[in-house]
Amino acid sequence: TPFLDISPLIVGGGEQGLLSVAFHPNYESNGFFYVYYTRMADGALVVARYHVSADSNIADAGSASILLIVPHAEAANHNGGQLAFGPDGYLYAGFGDGGSANDPENRAQDTTSLWGTIIRIDVSTVPYAIPSGNPFAGNARCAMGTGVAACPEIFAWGLRNPWKFSFDRATGALYAGDVGQGAWEEVDLIENGGNYGWRIREGAHCNNPATNCPPAGLTDPVAEYGRSLGSAITGGYVYRGTAINGLVGSYVFGDFSSGRIFRLANGAPPLEELLDSNALISSFAEDTAGELYVLNYVSGAILRIVEASQ
Repeated sequence: TPFLDISPLIVGGGEQGLLSVAFHPNYESNGFFYVYYTRMADGALVVARYHVSADSNIADAGSASILLIVPHAEAANHNGGQLAFGPDGYLYAGFGDGGSANDPENRAQDTTSLWGTIIRIDVSTVPYAIPSGNPFAGNARCAMGTGVAACPEIFAWGLRNPWKFSFDRATGALYAGDVGQGAWEEVDLIENGGNYGWRIREGAHCNNPATNCPPAGLTDPVAEYGRSLGSAITGGYVYRGTAINGLVGSYVFGDFSSGRIFRLANGAPPLEELLDSNALISSFAEDTAGELYVLNYVSGAILRIVEASQ
């Protein structure tokens, strides 16, 4: 029996669909969890809160409370991708630039919209509050995706398509994979108030303008790779398990198109290829012990990463 079936609400295909689910840190006592999806009615992105029913194996499908709606952009790609609670107890969500080539509306550099950002909100109140440390805290909320001033929900911006981010359970560091356009895939260490450069730069390279782009105020990626290794990064996790010798502290991530899985030892270059999975890697996951898993888009399989046999 499905825990929650909201398929009538959702449009699927490509980069649309049920994008992410995050359980409240106090789920055991309050029963709240949050879903992120592309809405069937109009293609808008929706973040909503649900509650478990009296049966702990089934959610209350009628308990939905919508927190955020970001209206549909002109394209169906580069929309959403991740919900996660940080070690600070706040809810984080990632938004792409709204699609099309070269971010034609320059949304990722426009802080009056939620496109091209990772946001941080406090869901301890309904519908949500703004953490006082956010870069634009104090401005009017952008609960419908845009505002007349910089959106206070924004934690970081200048992202093209942040496809999966995670927090290092040991340090709290926030890593994201940002999908490139035509040449470079990047890993970003996301920090409060950071501008990661899109559409001015793709990775650490000029994009618009093609040369002599101004670097002031832009944060370089931690690492990047070109088209010889893949063409669509999928962010992963810093490994904190115990089953794989020598991997602890490494940021492990992959590429959707090539199936390659990489690591950054201690979260820093050089980039090392661990294996070629031959999977279309749509996401990574970790269990309570810190062991890692890969989600294969083409087969629907959940694959466990284990130490190679000697």
